[in-house]
Amino acid sequence: MSGVFPLPRLCLAASALAAWLTGCAAADRTGVTPPLALAPPPVIEKAAPPKPEPPPFPVMLGIDVLAADGFAAVQGKTIGLLTHPAGVNRNGVSSVEVLRRAPGVKLVSLFAPEHSLYGDVKAGENFKDAVDPRTGLPVYSLHGDNRKPTAAQLKGLDALVIDLQDIGVRSYTYNVTMRYAMEACFTHGVEVILLDRPNPLGGLKVDGPHLDAEFMSGVGAFRIPYVHGLTMGELARMAATAPGVLPIPDEVRAKGKLTIVPMRGWNRHMRWPETGLTFAPTSPMIRDFAAVVGYAMIGLGCEYSGFKHGLGREYPFRGLTFRGKNPDTLIKDLEALRIPGIGFRKVSVPGNNGQPATGVYVEVLDWEDWNPTELSFHLMRLACVYDPPNPFAKLPAKETRSFNIHVGSREWHTALVRDGAAVDLPAFLARWKERAAIYQQQTKKYWLYP
Repeated sequence: MSGVFPLPRLCLAASALAAWLTGCAAADRTGVTPPLALAPPPVIEKAAPPKPEPPPFPVMLGIDVLAADGFAAVQGKTIGLLTHPAGVNRNGVSSVEVLRRAPGVKLVSLFAPEHSLYGDVKAGENFKDAVDPRTGLPVYSLHGDNRKPTAAQLKGLDALVIDLQDIGVRSYTYNVTMRYAMEACFTHGVEVILLDRPNPLGGLKVDGPHLDAEFMSGVGAFRIPYVHGLTMGELARMAATAPGVLPIPDEVRAKGKLTIVPMRGWNRHMRWPETGLTFAPTSPMIRDFAAVVGYAMIGLGCEYSGFKHGLGREYPFRGLTFRGKNPDTLIKDLEALRIPGIGFRKVSVPGNNGQPATGVYVEVLDWEDWNPTELSFHLMRLACVYDPPNPFAKLPAKETRSFNIHVGSREWHTALVRDGAAVDLPAFLARWKERAAIYQQQTKKYWLYP
């Protein structure tokens, strides 16, 4: 059918300090009617990559393509839907409502990832099964007693539809929930129908350490670089076809059925602002594209060092502070690192005591030169200077494991504890870059978009 990719049964001291910082820096068309009342996304960054002009209409999401094709992929089927508040069509209408009103389709249950169906649960908090007050449908929690649908929850379903907006970062849990749902559906003979969505960071930016097998977890279920460059549909395609990605027997995977409904009008050069779409918050602290960019930069564990990566509600994942250090000192020391593609400026927000709270805002100045994860590792080295002898050597075992889970391996932590501020970061960055390039080449076979 047009626009649908079936995969038939197939199935990561001031001067002295400045000198040290400098010396240790890394070397481095459719013919559709346009939606109503969609304001263009704000310009977030100072510089953008070379890219085509925005499309004359917003990109058609998987849910839009499904509707435009007369709901052919779900016609006559009894379905469940795994989604969240960002699961909306390009007009902002919830996919729940779109599918509930779709002719010839029987939507009987809803499944919710971390943060719940309505995005009102904090990060890491579990929640219970419930009844959706808007539709009367059961809502099964996949961030509570279960992390994947049970046989009982899938009973009677012809297909589970997955419509989750991800942000292109390995530790963001929606791609994990998607993989777990695929495992359950393939095991119990339920078709998976995935409605694809953009990777907000685009499809060409790949960066950061790879995930080792021993650290696979609920914040890392794919052995990919931290910034992975794939859409959810492409990740699902890899999971369904590559042996070993799904931890189920190959014969079970081979019997599974995955149908991907791809987007129309999206290409790999597009960051979110180029899609023409309004960004719907994906979680309580990821409310806009700026937060997506910030999450990619500081989601790897620098908070264990004394750095904080938020400043009020205005600057989640973009406002840096360090206890006892004023913003001017931070900016001076950060600029001395000469990290490619980024800059720093002082910002302030209203404080709890009536006095402004100040911090350092991280700006992307050159998208092409920007390596998203590099900042995190520079902050870790800098923390060893600010808080000697070494804050990472003092981490309890539980926090050390959590740190390694997010980074993806124990190699960096071992070197950081041993060498502190003198750790050879350029060597690590070079190895990660080389491996990321190999990964990107290997995963081109799963691409759905040019």
